[in-house]
This record gives sequence, C-alpha cells and structure tokens, in this order.
Amino acid sequence: MADEDRMIKMEVDYSETVDKAIPDCEELAKNNQLNEALEKLIVLEKQTRSVGDAISNSKVLVSIVSLCYEAKDWNLLKDNIMTLCKRRGHFKLAVTKMVQKCCEFVPETEDKERKLDLIETLRTVTEGKIYVENERARITSTLAKIHEKDGKIEQAAKILQELQVETYGSMEKKEKVEFILEQMRLCFETKDYIRTTIISKKINAKYFDSKDTEELKLRYYRQLIELNLHHKQYLDVSKNYYEIYNTPVVKENDALWKDSLKQVVLYLILSEFDNEQSDMLSRIKSDINLSKIPYYKNVLMCFDTAELLEWKVLKEVYSSHLKSGEGESVSPLNDEDNWETLRLRVVQHNIRVLAKYYTRISVSHFANLLHLDLQEAEKRLCEQVVKGTVTAKIDRLDGVISFSKPKNVEEILNSWSGNLNSVMSLIGNCNHLITKERMVHQIS
Repeated sequence: MADEDRMIKMEVDYSETVDKAIPDCEELAKNNQLNEALEKLIVLEKQTRSVGDAISNSKVLVSIVSLCYEAKDWNLLKDNIMTLCKRRGHFKLAVTKMVQKCCEFVPETEDKERKLDLIETLRTVTEGKIYVENERARITSTLAKIHEKDGKIEQAAKILQELQVETYGSMEKKEKVEFILEQMRLCFETKDYIRTTIISKKINAKYFDSKDTEELKLRYYRQLIELNLHHKQYLDVSKNYYEIYNTPVVKENDALWKDSLKQVVLYLILSEFDNEQSDMLSRIKSDINLSKIPYYKNVLMCFDTAELLEWKVLKEVYSSHLKSGEGESVSPLNDEDNWETLRLRVVQHNIRVLAKYYTRISVSHFANLLHLDLQEAEKRLCEQVVKGTVTAKIDRLDGVISFSKPKNVEEILNSWSGNLNSVMSLIGNCNHLITKERMVHQIS
C-alpha cells in the first residue's frame, strides 16, 4: 500500500519513445508476432514505471491489453491484467486507464463465457482499490444484469448489494441514485422487503429538487409505492403519489396529474386517522386542481366534516366513479378488501363525530347510529380507545358510554384551588358588606 501511495518525481520523459514504440508493436501484432510485441511493451512498461513517467506508463498498459484483446487471446489478456495490477510501485493513473479500457471490452465481447471471465478478472483486480471503485461498480452492475437475464435474480441482487455506492466520493449523484434504485428493484423482486426499505433510505429526497432528476424521481417514488403497498401503509402511498403529482413533467400532462391526484385522495381516505393524516387531508383539500375532479373532492370532504356518514349512501353514490381507474394506475377500490377497509374508515370517522357531540350515550343508540350490531360497535369503539383517537368508558350495567375525558391529578388540584379561591373571595366580599352595614347602622 505504501508503494502505491508514494509520490514519484518523473526523472525522464518517455513520451516520444512510447509514441514511436506502440505503433511498431501494433504492426508486429498484426503480423502474428504478438509475444514479441508484448515483450517490447513490458520492457518499456518497466522503464516508464522506474523513472516515474505515469502518463507514458498508462499508454503502455492500455496498449498491452488492447493488443491482447484484438488478438482474442483471452488467457493472455487475463494474465496481463492480473500481473500489471500487482507490479511493485505501479501508478494509480496507469491502472485506472487500463481498467477503463478493459471495461470497454466487456460490452464488445459476444461470447458469454469469455465475458463473465473478463468481468470476474476485473472485479478481482479492482477489489479494495478506491481509485477504480466506479469501474468496479459498473462492471458489477453488468454482471448483475447478466444473472438477471439468466433468471438468477437472487444472485444478481446479492452481487449488487455488495456495492456501497453511497460512500463513493468520485461517483456522480445521478449515477449513485441509479445504482441504489437498481438495488431496490432487485431486492423487491426477491421479496427482501426489509432490505429494500433500508436501501430506500439511502436516497435523500432533496436530491430530486435539482434539475434533470424528474425521471429518477418518478422511478424512486413508484418503487416506494410498490413497497408501501406491500406493507399496506396507505398514508405513505398517498404521500408518494403526492410527490409524483408535484413533479413538473406530471403537472404539464392533464391525464397524468389527474391520475396521480386521484390516487392521493383514494389512499388518503384509506389510511388511518392521526395527526399526520389530518394534516395531509388539509393540504390536499386546499389544492386548486381538486375541484377539477369533483367526485374525488366530494368524497374527501366527507371525511373532513364533523357529520355522520351513511356507508350505503356513500357506496351507492361514489362506487362507480372511485372504481374507474384511468391512466397508468389502477384504483385501489377495485379490490374488495380495500372496500372493507373504507367501510371501517367510515365507522371510525363516525365514532370520532359521536365522541365530539356526545358526553354520554346509550350503547344501543350508539350502535344504531353506526348501523352496526352491539358487539361490533363495542369492538370498533375499543379499537379507537386503544389507539388513543377517542376517550371513552363503557358502563355495561347501565349500558351507557361516557366520552368525558378523565382528569389527571394536576387538573383536579387546579380545579380545587380555583374553587377554593372563589369561595374565599365570596367570603371576603360578604364580610366587607356586613361590616359596612354595621357601620351605617351605628351612625344612624
């Protein structure tokens, strides 16, 4: 390692010698004298390396591997790549140039077995070398694509996972994001959802605010949508579609933004109520474009008003419109399970409305307003209490539900202190009035 990192001052400039020798060696190789040409170049390589001429040394290394490739002598090419990378005192620049040249041979090699052998050789010589990390990443990506094409998706995903491209300082951000997206895709296809989630967090969403990143942004959020749909995290799906909706290239196309905005609304009403969902709903309802898709606006406003919703009426009015998916996305309400989820969200909305308007209500009347039987009504109420959405107590003996929020110790003490202050103030006023009357009576 010390030999690689040391700085060598160039003592002799071999550029003219190299420029003359390389064409001569190429001529020898064309005349079936490859070994003689390589011997001359290897001698020249040692000379340029010993005097510190890195640029000339690079030209010699590139010429050596080029002659081997043009002669289709794969064993000789492999041996020279391995040998030249292990030379004592070799230059990083020279090795980089040679590896880059060899990477150009990979797509040009038609024989699959030769191509795989060349890739493995390059992966071996670039392992652990930071100055050729980009080249290693690219040939590894090529290898992964070959395995994927052969149906070995798990092997392709495993190979690509070895690359920690987010730590590469010399790689452009765009290329990093492309690699990470490919890692996400392969992990998802192998059903490794946990690793897919971990890899997705390596991409900073702020990167997509820069120019010429719209295509990558759409790929990223579409992959996140697939992942979040698997976990049934509908609020995250809604957010992902909202990011797609806000992409300029989507906003310019009426069909695309309408389709994205519809998905935002549908997955938002399918998500469970919490502060985050409520904030998202407030943002969406203020969007001007929402008025251009009236049925979706109306159904969204139903969940924003403090009024009881009638499930049968809601389904009858909006069913046909919400199920008709347009564009490249399919409506989630085409799935009967999601219709059942929507019915549950309507029940939960109604429970919150009742908790807002009632302090006490009978269990039978509560179930009647929800259009549920007593057992299911009690079950849904308990679920909301456990999640902390509403505060309620059920008196089974009297059959009464109390929505009053119990006071904690501090609130009770503050109330008692306030009442005590009021009583003492009233006593003081009474004492003052009595004293005043006595004084008036004595004067008179």
